Amino acid sequence: NGAICIQPCSPSFHGDTSFVCEDRKWQMLSDACANLDVESLFQPWTSSLVVTEALFSFSSLIVSNVFSSLQRISETDFSCIIPDILSSPAIPGNIADIVHLLKKISLLLSENVTRVKMQSYSRIANHILNGSIISNWAFVRDRNAGSELLDSVNLFAGKLLLRNGSESVQEPFIATKGYSIHRNTSGTSFDFSMEFSNTGNITGHVAIPEEELLKLPRASKAISIAFPTLGAVMESTQLEPAFVNGMVLSVSLPEELRRVLLTFEKVNKLGQVEAQCVGWHSAERRWDSRACRTQADTVSSVVCVCTHQRRTYKSFSILMSPAAPRSAVLDYITRVGLGLSILSLVLCLVIEAVVWHHVTKTEITYMRHFCLVNIAASLLVADVLFILAAIVHNTALNYQLCVAATFFLHFFYLALFFWMFTLGLLILYGLLLIFLKITRSVFLAAAFSIGYGCPLVISILTVAITEPKSGYLRSGACWLNWYETKALLAFVVPALSIIVVNLVVVVVVVVKTGRSSVGEGCKSQDLSSMIRISKNVALLTPLLGLTWGFGLATILDSRSLAFHVTFALLNAFQGFFILLFGTLLDRKTREALRMNCLSSRRKWGLEK
Repeated sequence: NGAICIQPCSPSFHGDTSFVCEDRKWQMLSDACANLDVESLFQPWTSSLVVTEALFSFSSLIVSNVFSSLQRISETDFSCIIPDILSSPAIPGNIADIVHLLKKISLLLSENVTRVKMQSYSRIANHILNGSIISNWAFVRDRNAGSELLDSVNLFAGKLLLRNGSESVQEPFIATKGYSIHRNTSGTSFDFSMEFSNTGNITGHVAIPEEELLKLPRASKAISIAFPTLGAVMESTQLEPAFVNGMVLSVSLPEELRRVLLTFEKVNKLGQVEAQCVGWHSAERRWDSRACRTQADTVSSVVCVCTHQRRTYKSFSILMSPAAPRSAVLDYITRVGLGLSILSLVLCLVIEAVVWHHVTKTEITYMRHFCLVNIAASLLVADVLFILAAIVHNTALNYQLCVAATFFLHFFYLALFFWMFTLGLLILYGLLLIFLKITRSVFLAAAFSIGYGCPLVISILTVAITEPKSGYLRSGACWLNWYETKALLAFVVPALSIIVVNLVVVVVVVVKTGRSSVGEGCKSQDLSSMIRISKNVALLTPLLGLTWGFGLATILDSRSLAFHVTFALLNAFQGFFILLFGTLLDRKTREALRMNCLSSRRKWGLEK
């Protein structure tokens, strides 16, 4: 497994093909076989250069000749090379060569781009964007070839000269439109309707709001390019399991204009998953949800509000992630559950403050209620931060705020688990180490070290290791990254480890509480023992975080709505369960509350 095999191409091709061994089978990794000779395309222009360049290596000669030839024909057009390119098969090796050629054309011939030049350029790009050969891109050796093509087209089309205030150049798989704009324009929009494989046409719409046009100090131009198939090419470079569900729309605007509205028709109109508006980060070569926000999402289309930046975000699309099922029920459960959980945790902390002196008279009860208070406080802060992180991501598009929200969210959710772990250790101490006494000061030092010290170390190390590589945040939410850096493991591993330990604690409790009835045949005693065991399990499950174990089901089958709903029901309401089982159903807490109420009534009656 993992062995690489490289084989030469057939005699009529140059290059090689790479294979990798997976499950005892050779799978194609990349195919660099090509029969398109880039140098021969410029043979009429290069013959006079051969002698002068003979001192250089063969590869240097080709590059130098191509550059010189491009410069010689820059005054006219490069349509002379189109027949040879269109007659070559769009195999991976030829695709790579054509991408490289288009990049050089963009760098050398992007001054005074006329309609004729744009047509020639579009015909070449259209050849390798044809929907029937998109699957060949998966074997192009340079994984950034799609990004390079996008940048090259944006650079070249951005220099398009407009005749009579507008221009339009359209091929089946790439279309370019341009308009003159000024501050008095009532609004500028671009409409595209283009072929997409054999499924028919898809549409796209770009609109520049009037309030943006008012920022223009002088007349300028706006260029938009549509790619119905390029999204599939960009997917092959992404580790995250999300697919582009519409065309890719690029815009080239004056520096003063930042906001643009884009409407994408969905290719897949099934409504199980939510669409996500994204911009292509040209420097980091990835889709970035911080560039856009979703304004409207229907079954057939999505409206996005995106931030245009010349150096970063110029191309936009919509992603559909199969790992995030879309459900109004799931959203409703999460919102109601978090709201009820926050109210329950506030009430829990108030009750604990009222009865504190009554229920902490012994060392063991003090330690138990101290753990309960910190569990409630950690979950309360984490739930509030969860809501704030969603607000920051959906409205602010502020990277630093998102990093800060993720750091504290990570810290307080870890603190929740480590305080539940501390409570589990305390229960084991009470059951197994009866004659071992620990002082309150020793307990407090150990509890704070475990409850807050461990989460702080893990949180700081996670952000310190992953953030310099821009791998701390995931795309689409203020939360830990998974697909690029596996930063999420810094939460999942400690949480699942603690769940396993606390599950062992519950088993010990069940064994201890059920031992008294062993060997006794009385049914009533068996029944009371079963009730006692069930009550202990019900009390300990939310307090020790065992419900979070259902998160494993969502990892194993991330598309199952039933698993996600079950997980949301059990954990969004955890605060309510802590109030119910940890406070209201605790006999000593109820007695302390009743005594406090009676004392308040007597005091009120005397004052009366």
